[in-house]
Amino acid sequence: MARARITEAFNFVTPVVENYDGSMTLMYEGALLAVLVVWFFLRDWRATLVSATALPLSIIPAFGIMYILGFTINAVTLLSLSLVIGILVDDAIVEIENIIRHLQMGKSPYQAAMEAADEIGLAVIATTFSLIAVFLPTAFMTGIVGKFFVQFGWTAVISVFFSLVVARMLTPMMAAYILRPKTKGHPQARWEKAYMRLADWCLAHRVATSSIVVIFFVGVLAGLAPLLPSGFMPADDRSQTQVTLTLPPGSTFADTYAITKQAEAVVKQHKQVVNIYTTIGGGASGDNAFDSSGASTVTKATLTINLTPRDERPGISKQSVEADFRRALDDVPGARIKVGMGDSGEKYQLALTGEDGRVLSEHAQRVERDLRSLPGIGAVTSSSSLVRPEIIVRPDFAKAADLGVSSASIADTLRIATAGDYDQGLAKLNLSQRQIPVVVKLSESARKDVDLLSRLSVPGTRGPVLLGNVAAVEIGSGPAQIDRFDRTRNINFEVELNGQPLGEIEAMAKEKPSLKQLPSGVSIKAVGDAEAMGELFEGFSIAMLTGILCIYIVLVLLFKDFVQPVTILAALVLSIPGAILALFITRTALSMPAMIGLIMLMGVATKNSILLVEYAIMARRHHGMNRMEALLDACRKRARPIVMTTVAMGAGMFPIAIGMGNDPSFRAPMAIVIIGGLITSTFLSLLVIPVIFTLVDDLREFIMRKVLRIKAPSAPETATEGI
Repeated sequence: MARARITEAFNFVTPVVENYDGSMTLMYEGALLAVLVVWFFLRDWRATLVSATALPLSIIPAFGIMYILGFTINAVTLLSLSLVIGILVDDAIVEIENIIRHLQMGKSPYQAAMEAADEIGLAVIATTFSLIAVFLPTAFMTGIVGKFFVQFGWTAVISVFFSLVVARMLTPMMAAYILRPKTKGHPQARWEKAYMRLADWCLAHRVATSSIVVIFFVGVLAGLAPLLPSGFMPADDRSQTQVTLTLPPGSTFADTYAITKQAEAVVKQHKQVVNIYTTIGGGASGDNAFDSSGASTVTKATLTINLTPRDERPGISKQSVEADFRRALDDVPGARIKVGMGDSGEKYQLALTGEDGRVLSEHAQRVERDLRSLPGIGAVTSSSSLVRPEIIVRPDFAKAADLGVSSASIADTLRIATAGDYDQGLAKLNLSQRQIPVVVKLSESARKDVDLLSRLSVPGTRGPVLLGNVAAVEIGSGPAQIDRFDRTRNINFEVELNGQPLGEIEAMAKEKPSLKQLPSGVSIKAVGDAEAMGELFEGFSIAMLTGILCIYIVLVLLFKDFVQPVTILAALVLSIPGAILALFITRTALSMPAMIGLIMLMGVATKNSILLVEYAIMARRHHGMNRMEALLDACRKRARPIVMTTVAMGAGMFPIAIGMGNDPSFRAPMAIVIIGGLITSTFLSLLVIPVIFTLVDDLREFIMRKVLRIKAPSAPETATEGI
């Protein structure tokens, strides 16, 4: 007995397992790097242990709440956790750094933990609730984009909240009993001394500092932002792709098989191809785990191609392999060829709609010609470009009425002759356990013979009548399919992006004459990724504005001040140029993952300015310092925790940004945005936020003195402030 050999053609399990393993590895690496950063700055293994405890104790309760909410461990929740892994240790870092500073004053660990936790408490609560205020609106976004962010937003909010609980309750308690007293203070590092000199200079030259920041912001925003490509989702870099062959309607199975063999021979020559699984006319094709229909007619064939794993083809992306396929398959004649799975990030879709089918079809031909002239694209396909042969029967109603022949009788005769009768009207072959219907119809050659069809007998009230006596029968052609969009007739176009950004292709397409000058009654509708991209930018704009408003409300409630929270929100402006600059340098498109990074960056950027502003306000209110002394003291005491939290989070994002792990196409843009924004927001926040604080404070005093006629209480200035 011959043994059957089973060869795996494709599977949908491996990408899921790889994504899970990659996400978990990135979380472990990010957590380890964040802990190493804490040790590097504090050089105290006890303090590092206290900080590191915050990571598992923030994530484990988050899993419990996720279970209660019905969430699963999926790509979205793992992505959320891998992104916030660097944030979860931030609150603990701020707490433990402040406790260490109090220990260096000669206090006991218990006294240092109590007083430091009390001193830093408001700032820690404010920073955490600012992050919650940023992430929570994303959980309520609507549309396709909202489906991604329900679990993403809630997972981030839950884990960040538990990091606050750990930092406020467990970190001080562990520090009080684990840390040891310190007899001497930590010497000020050289970078801290250099920073204090620079901060003092910025406060003494407020106009120059503000001008430099404005020039930098406007320059990046006006000069580089318009040059950024845009898209909905970045194309993936998995190890599977497809080649779809479509022959003209009326082609036989033999025709499709012959061209498919040619295409297989071409594709097999590529070094990155492992195996090819081909379907013609039906069967699973690997493009959808829940759709086993495959190609619906014998005129279509699908080649599912497994490529070498990503780690075995360094520097070679799936998009470059697909581009090689397109060039090689140009030599295969007689078929329309599409390369790619058709996933998000791989094609630009456009719908031309109108009521007049003739005008719509004629203009669609001009649109298709213009789209083919776009540089660097792959194949352009249109739902109107293929017609199929059909039998056209035009009854002579006067003769049919005279002979007693109805239109239904003509239709039934042709249907039975060419396709067979309905199941209930078929004869049955009775077997022992089942019945087999017997379909009787004309042979294929007879169905193409117009003279033979004209001699078919049609029943009438006066007896059988030849079909040719009551109708004109001819072979013609018509559209392969008629599509409708919003109840109007439409023609769809698909443009293979071939690795180019969706936004650029869409902008170039809309500049074509055929799309700028539409006939009367014809309109354009963006569908697919282009439509989702519009929803993306609209939804994120609303979420970001809502997040900013929520941050402001939280800060007003915590600081009991309507004016100084504006200083903190200035950090948002300072982070945007860095994010844009990072995207521009890495040539990364502004897509959904990059927008996620911007949302996250909003919360992180406010953390730095909150730490500075909160201490400056506290020093003025409770320590009797004047404005300049309070700001410089805030810079001196809060610079190290700000740099520590920034480096810890940047270290957590670094493995993602450089593409470590499985298929970084979705994660990498987020990490790039966050790292770029962190660099500029941290550097500028440490120098510019104190300057903005003084400007806002001057403005408030001016309004109170000149407009409201109220004398603002202030401590006498002992340091010279330049303007």
